[in-house]
Amino acid sequence: MRLICLFCLLSAFATAARAITDADMAAALQDRAALALDLPDAARWRTQVPALYAARSDAPLWLKDDAPTPAALALLSELRAAEVRGLDSADYAGNRLLLAAGELAHQDASLPLRAARFDVELSVRAARFMTDLHAGRIDPRRAGHDLDVPHAALDLPSALNALANTGDTRAVLDDFEPALRHYDLLRRSLHQYRELAAQPELNVLPPLRARSIKPGERYGGAPALRQLLLATHDMASADGTGLAIPALASATDSGDLLDDSLVAGIQGFQRRHGLTPDGSLGARTFAELTTPFAHRVKQIEWSLERARWLPPRLATPPILVNIPQFKLFGFYSTEDREDAILQMNVIVGKTFQNTNTPVFAADMRFVVLRPYWDVPPSILARELLPKIHANPGYLTRNHFELVLGQGDDGKVLAATPDNIAALARGALRLRQQPGADNSLGLAKFMFPNSHNVYLHGTPAQSLFGETRRAFSHGCIRIEDPRAFAAFVLRDDPSWNRERIDKALLLASPTRINLAKSVRVFIIYATALATESGRTLFFEDIYGHDRKLEALLAARTPMTQSAHE
Repeated sequence: MRLICLFCLLSAFATAARAITDADMAAALQDRAALALDLPDAARWRTQVPALYAARSDAPLWLKDDAPTPAALALLSELRAAEVRGLDSADYAGNRLLLAAGELAHQDASLPLRAARFDVELSVRAARFMTDLHAGRIDPRRAGHDLDVPHAALDLPSALNALANTGDTRAVLDDFEPALRHYDLLRRSLHQYRELAAQPELNVLPPLRARSIKPGERYGGAPALRQLLLATHDMASADGTGLAIPALASATDSGDLLDDSLVAGIQGFQRRHGLTPDGSLGARTFAELTTPFAHRVKQIEWSLERARWLPPRLATPPILVNIPQFKLFGFYSTEDREDAILQMNVIVGKTFQNTNTPVFAADMRFVVLRPYWDVPPSILARELLPKIHANPGYLTRNHFELVLGQGDDGKVLAATPDNIAALARGALRLRQQPGADNSLGLAKFMFPNSHNVYLHGTPAQSLFGETRRAFSHGCIRIEDPRAFAAFVLRDDPSWNRERIDKALLLASPTRINLAKSVRVFIIYATALATESGRTLFFEDIYGHDRKLEALLAARTPMTQSAHE
């Protein structure tokens, strides 16, 4: 591609002055290609961009004395470097527009109309760029998510005017991105992983000679593995920097032995990738080690895209659950500082399609301590009815009740053959009494939604010892419901920790309505940057990354120009 010097471009324009007339601008604003009206997302600017020029009496926005303004050139640089923000520069045609600007420097009779088209095209490209930064490139509903999060309507005329009149284009664009610390950290991580992706040889390791190579055993790829773990900062070099310095590494390693320092590096890598940190080289660890950094770059880009689907600024302290991380985050404030966030392990839905935990947002409205478990019809039909028919004593042994009517005050009926038949027909419902074996554990936290998914405890505490915790039917099990109840009720002086503990000893449920609802986001991000500088990666357990990748690949790029 031909490169154009921006200074030379300005100089050339100085000798190519032809005034743009109202007729030129009118023609450009009727040009279907200039307005990119064939793109699926053109509705965003179909009326707003022409309205911008109408308010300016059709005066150019990006040209002065028929030359691009400094703001125009700065914007072109940002469009051409869209990858820095986790976007695709092909979507904004920055290179093509820069070439078009260069062509305008050649004085000919078509210059005024071409200049007008250039001005309109740059506004359209900037409009797409800002809307993508503001709310994402893909509607989350197209990815199968029920994440209808309102974003403040983007006033494109005001936004474009701000870009055209600023001396700091980058700062103006930054303001359209999510105002979250961890979004910014992930953007910085993107730069680091692009640099690693430029060294694909780092991920090339000799195959394992056994199913697992344990600490103290030998592996022919140990020297290469050391270089990889130094580059990812999972293993410290002799000078403590963690940088991949071959001379230092060779001076301190133990040949092909998985020595203590190498094992510590493997464990650090395993923790960052959601693996059991045993320091051994098994199939899963080896697969993660040899995953190309180019794929890690994509994971970061996909996670940045999903972050744009969330509110750009938090109005109230939310609760987030990141499904592939198996982790809950409870915010004490609207700032996402790690020291001001409650973090808790969770169990999410199995990887079968009908048991996936959905991605959605809802408002938590009440808490139930010592809850009944109302068995969902699907679980009743598939799992429990066969056991009940085989042995009616199953109900008593597991503290189940047949109930007529809705609500906790429904009439409890005897487990007669007729009533069990009514249960199978859906005329009765099945519930489990509060107690040590209740499937919801000590508490449930309700945010009404069409998926019938909520947060709750579990008697199966041993499952939290697993690193890959996809075991539920779709609801989210939390590790410490007692502590989470105290967190949710922290602003209610009538529910201190002592009163919560007493309610958890009662034989019947206690419902507590929240004075203020709490926004809950069930999200899906396979990359997360931490304040320590480490980037965490998680398995794409539901295949959502693959689907988002396909949607982004099918997105129409803005590579064509009205000049073509």
